[in-house]
Amino acid sequence: MTCHQLAHKLGTMQPDATPAEIARMCLLILNATKNLDLLDDESELRSAWRSASFRLEAAADQHAAMSDELEQLCHDGPVRFSPDQIWTLLRAVKVQSQLLELYTDTPALV
Repeated sequence: MTCHQLAHKLGTMQPDATPAEIARMCLLILNATKNLDLLDDESELRSAWRSASFRLEAAADQHAAMSDELEQLCHDGPVRFSPDQIWTLLRAVKVQSQLLELYTDTPALV
């Protein structure tokens, strides 16, 4: 299955999705699927789509929560970091690395 074919199938499965959302889902599904021939089966494609949708939604939620924490951290004070602020920064790095890994299928931190 080509990316174009997958995009067409996803577009019919989710007609209200924007082209960017379809492209994002194609990337996530293609990265997660070892045997692309399996995607010709409708049930396998739906399963891969649900899995990718769940991972993307979870990553977006984590990113939004982490963005809020970082925004609050910016207003706390610039001179010295408390242990809680350092943990916030470390969690932000971890969330960003998970997002990078989601899109590249390559571990960002080892």
